[in-house]
Amino acid sequence: MLKQGSALDRYFKISERGSNLSREIRGGFATFFAMSYIVVLNPLILAGPDSSGNTLGFGAVAAVTAFVAGILTILMGAWAKHPFALATGLGVNAFAAVTVATNPGLTWPDMMGLVVLSGVTMLILVLTGFRTAVFKAVPDGLKTAIVVGIGLFIALIGLVNAGFVRRIPDAANTTVPVGLGFDGKLLGWPTAVFVFGLILTIALVVRKVKGAILIGIIASTILSVILELTLHIGPSVQKDAPFNPQGWSLVAPRFTEWSAPDLSLIGKANPFGAFEHLGVVAAALLAFVILLSIFFDAMGTMVGLANEAGTVDKDGNIPDVDRVLQIDALGAIVGGGASV
Repeated sequence: MLKQGSALDRYFKISERGSNLSREIRGGFATFFAMSYIVVLNPLILAGPDSSGNTLGFGAVAAVTAFVAGILTILMGAWAKHPFALATGLGVNAFAAVTVATNPGLTWPDMMGLVVLSGVTMLILVLTGFRTAVFKAVPDGLKTAIVVGIGLFIALIGLVNAGFVRRIPDAANTTVPVGLGFDGKLLGWPTAVFVFGLILTIALVVRKVKGAILIGIIASTILSVILELTLHIGPSVQKDAPFNPQGWSLVAPRFTEWSAPDLSLIGKANPFGAFEHLGVVAAALLAFVILLSIFFDAMGTMVGLANEAGTVDKDGNIPDVDRVLQIDALGAIVGGGASV
C-alpha cells in the first residue's frame, strides 16, 4: 500500500488532495471503462475514404488510438500531476471526417497534417503564456457552459447507441433530426440494458457507494454479454441484412486471430499537403477551426474534471495549469501525427 507521506504520495499530491491509493485505483478503472468506447467509435467515425479512395483501416485506427491515449495519459499524470486521461476528441475527429468527405483533393494525411499544425500552434501559445492567460480570462459561466455542452454531446452519443434516440429518415428536411426509439417506440434488449445501467448507476451515486460508476459499467457489460450469448441479438446493421431495430448499435468487430497491433499510421501525416491541394487560405482556415475546437474543448473538459476531482484552488484555478495545457497541445501533435 502507498503510505501517506511517501515520495510517490508527495509527488502526486494524493493525500494532500484528500485521496488515497484505493480511491485512485477505482477512479482509474472507471475512467478506463468510460473512455474505452473511443477505441471502437473513433475508427467508425474515420472509416470513410478520402478523395483518393484510401481509408485509414479500422484495426490500425483502433490500435493507434489506444496506444496514443495510453502514452499521453501517462505523460499527463507524470508531468502535470493531474488525474486527467487523454484520448481522441470527438469534435475534432468528426470535423476531420466531414472535411475529408466534402473536399475533393484532400487526403487523410493532409487532414491529419492540419491537426499537427494546430497542435504546434497551440503549444507555442502555451509556451508563450498566451493560452494560459486566455484560459484564466474566460468567465466561469462560459467554462461551465462548455462543460455542459460537451457532456450533452457525449450523452447524445450514448442515447443513440442505446437505441433510445435514432436519426429519423427525413432528417434533412426537419428541424428535429432525431426521434424517440424506432418509429416512436422503445424496442429491444439494448435499450433495456441502457435503462438498467442508468438507473443502477444513479441509485449507487445517490447512496454514495464507492465505485458507483464503475459498478454500473461492469454490471451493464456483464448483462449485455449474457443476453448476447443466450439470445443472439446481433448488431442493428450488418452487411447484406435488413436493419434490425432491436440489435446492438455499436458492436466491436470480430477478430479471427491474435496479431501484433498495427501502428503503421504513425508518422503518415502530411503537414503541408492541404496547402498544396486546397490553397493557402482554405487550408489555413481549416487549421484555425481545428485550433479553436482544441482550445475550447480542452478548456471545458479540464474545468469540469478539475472541479469534480477537487483539484482547483480556493480561487477556482487549476494548479499547474501550464503543464496540463502543454500535454494537451502535445496530444494534438502526437494524435495528428499518428493519424487518429
